[in-house]
Amino acid sequence: MSVVRTQGSCVAIRSLSPSSSINRALTVLLLPEERLKRLKHRMKVYFDGSRPDHQEALRALWSATYPGQELHGLISDQWKEMGWQGRDPSTDFRGAGFISLENLLFFAKTFSTSFQRLLKKQGGKRAAWEYPFAVAGVNITFMIMQMLDLDASKPRTFIRSVFLQMLSENEWAFDLLYCVAFMVMDKQWLERNATYMEFNDVLKSTRAQLERELLMDDVLRIEDMPSYSLLC
Repeated sequence: MSVVRTQGSCVAIRSLSPSSSINRALTVLLLPEERLKRLKHRMKVYFDGSRPDHQEALRALWSATYPGQELHGLISDQWKEMGWQGRDPSTDFRGAGFISLENLLFFAKTFSTSFQRLLKKQGGKRAAWEYPFAVAGVNITFMIMQMLDLDASKPRTFIRSVFLQMLSENEWAFDLLYCVAFMVMDKQWLERNATYMEFNDVLKSTRAQLERELLMDDVLRIEDMPSYSLLC
């Protein structure tokens, strides 16, 4: 995976590599309508532990998160290390579906340094009762889905229109926005010295900040968002 760094920013341009199941289905160029259709489809796919491609994605997430560390099984106490609620991570995908796993995998592969920092809770003064990393990621996916409101028959906010323009330029706009959102959430978590009981409040303030940045006049791409600079 290539990375181009520029002076004054941590990340400028890089080759984006989604999960293999999605990558195989992609054509080189997609019309804006096709990109929206594909994203809506991704949002409707439930995680199915019996599907080989879903199992593959889960194993890929483990490998990207803990390189060189053997996974003993798709149901294992090891998953708790990543911040899943129990031995079987599939039970935590119910809220946002398979796309939430894809988002985590995209984050781990595309911005590995930032991903590892959040996973290991590095930087800042941390609470004794921290948010569980993986479950927080699922909640962030669900929050973004609600914010963008892509299934509404008519746009109810200007945020949706702004995002659709970004999606027309970059088919991975949703996944990039997810990575930004995770960084914003953790930054606000630290600034508030929050504990787990305040997670929903932090998530609401994260959404508000994302909306403010998306509506800025000079923000035409996810990469133009001020908080994009948090990613490494």
